[in-house]
Amino acid sequence: MVSISLPAVPAIRVGRFFRSAITKSAGILLLAAVWETLPRLGVVDSTFLPPLSEVLVAWWDLLRSGELLEHTQASLTRSLAGFGLAIAVAIPLGLLIGWYQPVANLLSPLLEVFRNTAALAILPVFVLILGLGETSKIAIILYACAWPILLNTVSGVRTVDPLLIKSARSLGLGSLRLFQKVILPAAVPTIFTGIRLAGAYSILILIAAEMVGAKAGLGYLINYAQFNFAVPEMYAGIITISGIGLIVNQLLILTERHFSTWRTN
Repeated sequence: MVSISLPAVPAIRVGRFFRSAITKSAGILLLAAVWETLPRLGVVDSTFLPPLSEVLVAWWDLLRSGELLEHTQASLTRSLAGFGLAIAVAIPLGLLIGWYQPVANLLSPLLEVFRNTAALAILPVFVLILGLGETSKIAIILYACAWPILLNTVSGVRTVDPLLIKSARSLGLGSLRLFQKVILPAAVPTIFTGIRLAGAYSILILIAAEMVGAKAGLGYLINYAQFNFAVPEMYAGIITISGIGLIVNQLLILTERHFSTWRTN
């Protein structure tokens, strides 16, 4: 009887996957163990920092009641709206500023004035002008997210290797084809650096915005729980925000890899 040996490559890949997963999750598991242990040993006051198990129970209760999903949906709607608008506005504007010097000369002084103004510092202005509704919250997220995308887009266009540009021009590429085939693909990694930064800002600024005049959202949940001294629920909201931030970052990394693969082909 002839015996057939199966290839060991899949098993090796599975082993590498699990080793990588364990290595990457070691820090989080250590943090969870410390969080659970210190309050129970009395090292920190469990009134202000309850054990992780109690926080997870509160998180599960919020999830079962539907309250957590309601707040998460409200936050994601605002965050994605502002983030998406920032991408739609900042990338084309950054490409224009980076590629066309007259546009840069016209807009750069104005941009320098606003880029140094913190988003939270002008949050009251957005509230006064646009009110306490959804418009002001989406607008402040748009403002905060636009800057890292815009500045990284400009930087990505301006730092393209001059040899690539000269080589493309020597092949007879016109300005439009040069921009499409050389400038834009070469700027993609830098642009995505700005997008990833903006993704983090969209969550951070959202939470602050939701603490002012909101009736739903994770920021509202955290503020309401803190005001009513429901500490486990407050930490449950914070954990949810952290989880959303990790998921958004990983999705942006996968998207960046896709476009980077297209760039190198």
